Amino acid sequence: VLAELWGSVVLSLLFWGFANEICKVEEAKKFYPLFGLGANVALVVSGRVVKYLSNVRDSLPAGVDPWGYSLNALMGLVLLGGLIVVGTYWAMNRWVLTDPEMYTPPAAGAPVKSGKKKKPKMSVKESFMYLGQSPYIRNLAVLVISYGVSINLVEVTWKSKIKQAFPNPNQYSSFMGDFSTLTGICTLGMMLLSRVVFKKFGWGTAAMVTPGVLLATGLSFFGLILFEDFFTPVTQMFGISPLMLAVFCGAAQNILSKATKYSLFDPTKEMAYIPLDPETKVKGKAAIDVVGARLGKSGGAFLQQVLIVSLGSLSASTPVLAACFLVVILMWV
Repeated sequence: VLAELWGSVVLSLLFWGFANEICKVEEAKKFYPLFGLGANVALVVSGRVVKYLSNVRDSLPAGVDPWGYSLNALMGLVLLGGLIVVGTYWAMNRWVLTDPEMYTPPAAGAPVKSGKKKKPKMSVKESFMYLGQSPYIRNLAVLVISYGVSINLVEVTWKSKIKQAFPNPNQYSSFMGDFSTLTGICTLGMMLLSRVVFKKFGWGTAAMVTPGVLLATGLSFFGLILFEDFFTPVTQMFGISPLMLAVFCGAAQNILSKATKYSLFDPTKEMAYIPLDPETKVKGKAAIDVVGARLGKSGGAFLQQVLIVSLGSLSASTPVLAACFLVVILMWV
């Protein structure tokens, strides 16, 4: 749980908070889509590393714990990455933000403040109350929650199909390594394309791409599962099983949805904070981080648990999950 939250909540929150603090609106439109380029190079590299470690397990000598070997190698890389992040942040505060030629504070002539900004700590109750007072912030929260719920409804079902298709742990890990690599490559392409989308079509169109992609690919994935018998003759023509086709379709759904999220959804969401006054910006982001983080993926997971307990299995819950997915996307749009 903590490992899942660290990348998606902690690092993302700290990075975007820092970016919002030092970037102007004009700079954000130009550079926000590119901020993720470096991050998504890591997806490509990490996918290859996972693939390599999955293949190395088969060639390890007797007596060597394959999982322990992989875990030690991966945690060493995580530690190295963390040290690089800390060093980069320290260097920026030490040499970049204190240099007038490189950085101009938001208020003309205002000195660069040293030390940490004191951010409001809002409870869940306070966050809900604040969202109720501001329609603008409340709508942003709906966007964040809708993405978290919709992606979770598809992802859990998809991963259950992967386990059926790849029961061997090495095969499963190898497939996920390829998945991470393709996600990184696709996201890098979308990052470059996003600059054209923002420039030619504007914020509104860019914000609609992610729910549109989720709707099209998500319904295709659920359709393959719910109408498996209908698609069986088609899959036999291509020499592939309906299960494997559903796995590949789910992979495409996850790759495209994450690519559009990182390249378009996240930048448009962060741009929406910039025009707000400082107090609303800080409190609104804190409220959305509290409510969105807790009601996004956790809301989708809770819904699935209720359905599985009520209907007996994940497969029996799939039709209801598909209907819930459609409702959430329509509410998002």
